[in-house]
Amino acid sequence: MLYYVLMLSAAAVVLLASDVRSESGRWAAFFLLSAATGGVARLWLQSPLPHVWFEVAQLLNQIVTPYGVLVFSLVYAGGTTAAWAKRRRLKAWLLLPPAAMLVYGLLRGSFEPDYPLMLVWAAPYYLAACALLVASYLRETDRRIRRGRLITVLITVPTLLGVVAFIHVAKAIWPDFDFFGYISAFFVYSFAIALLCVFVYGVLGVKVRVESDSLAGAMKAAGMGTSLLNHTIKNEVGKIAISVENLRLLAPGGNGAVREEQLAVIERAAAHLQEMAGRIHSRTRDFAWNPARCDPAALMKEALEPLRERFARQGVSVAEAYGETEALFADPVHLREAIGNVLANAADAMEAGGTLEAKIAKERRDIVLSVRDTGAGMPPELLERVWEPFYSTKQGKRNYGLGLSYVHQVLRKCGGRAEIDSEPGAGTVVRLRIPRSRRMKEGTGT
Repeated sequence: MLYYVLMLSAAAVVLLASDVRSESGRWAAFFLLSAATGGVARLWLQSPLPHVWFEVAQLLNQIVTPYGVLVFSLVYAGGTTAAWAKRRRLKAWLLLPPAAMLVYGLLRGSFEPDYPLMLVWAAPYYLAACALLVASYLRETDRRIRRGRLITVLITVPTLLGVVAFIHVAKAIWPDFDFFGYISAFFVYSFAIALLCVFVYGVLGVKVRVESDSLAGAMKAAGMGTSLLNHTIKNEVGKIAISVENLRLLAPGGNGAVREEQLAVIERAAAHLQEMAGRIHSRTRDFAWNPARCDPAALMKEALEPLRERFARQGVSVAEAYGETEALFADPVHLREAIGNVLANAADAMEAGGTLEAKIAKERRDIVLSVRDTGAGMPPELLERVWEPFYSTKQGKRNYGLGLSYVHQVLRKCGGRAEIDSEPGAGTVVRLRIPRSRRMKEGTGT
C-alpha cells in the first residue's frame, strides 16, 4: 500500500519539478495526488485511527480524482486562446457534482461513497476524459507531438477504463467487491509505461537523459560552443560580404544615403560578431546570458534588416505584422541572433522566391514571434530532429542543424519554447513563444 502511495506521489512531484508553469502538468500532478489518497485511506483503515478518517479519505479520493482527470484532459487537449475563458467557466461548473457529493455525505452523516450515485456522474467524467485524450491524439498533425499524445493515451486511458469498470460499475452492482487490487495493477501498468517512455521519448514534458561519461559531455559542450562561434561568424561575414558587394555596385557619384545604409549594416554586423565571439569564447559550456528589457518588434526588424537585400534578390516578398505587444525580459543579443537564424533558414528555403511573413502577437500567456515561409518545407522524419545539435541532411550548406539548436537553447533561457510546423510543398512556420509572466532581475540568468 505504501508503495502505491509513494509511486503516485513521486510521479506528481516529478511532473511539478519538471515544469511548474505547465498547466496540464499541474493538473496531472493534482489528479495523481488525489488518486494517492485512495492508498492513504487503506493505510488509515489498517491503523488504529477512527474509521471516519478512512471514509473521508476514500470519499475525497472518489470525488476529487474524476474532476482532476477531466480537467487535465480538457487542458491537455488544448484549444485556442479564445476558448480559454470558456474552459475556465467549464472547470467551475464541473465542480458542482463533487461539491454536491460532499454536501450529501455531510447531510446523511456518512462519508462512505454512494457508488450507484457515483456511477451517474463520476463514470461519465472518466469516459469524457478518455474521449478527449483520444481525440487530441487523432486530430494532431505534428508527428512529434502526435507521438507524445499517443503515449499519454496508452498510459492513461486503460487505467481510467479500469477505474470505471472495477470501481463504479462493479461496486454499484456488488457493494462488497474489493477493487483495490485490480486498480493497483492498472496503476502499476501506467507507471511502468510512463517510466519507460520518460527515458525514451518524454512524457508530458518530462524526459530523462543519461550521460554515462562526463568527459564526453564536456567535449560535446566545448564542441557546441566552437561550432556555434563558427556558425555566427559565417552568418555575419555573409552579411558583410553582401553589403560590400552592394557598395561596389554604386557609382562614385551614386546615392549617398544608400551607401551610408550599407555601411551601417556592415558596422552592426561587425559589432554583433564581436559581441557573440566574446561571449561564446569565454563560456563554451553555457553561453553568457545577460537579460534586459527589450522590444520584440525592434529585435525582429533589426534581424530582418540585413536580409532585406537578399530577399529582394531572390524575389521574396516580406509581410510584417507587429500587433499589440509588450516589452520582454531577455538577452537582446542572443534573442536577435535566434530570430536572425530563423529568418536565414527561411531565406535558404526560398531561393526561387516566395513570401515571408514576420509576425508578433500577444496571447494570454506568451508573446509569440513567428516566421512563416512558402519554401519547400520539410518531411516528417527531418522535422523530428531539427532541434538536435549538428543534425543535418545538407552537409556543407546552411540548414536547420545547429542554427535551430541554438534557437532552442535561447528560448529555454527565456523560459519559453520554440515550435516548428512544416509540410513538404507547403512551407514552414517557426514560432518563438516567450512567456509574458517571465520576470527576472536585470543581470541574472536562468
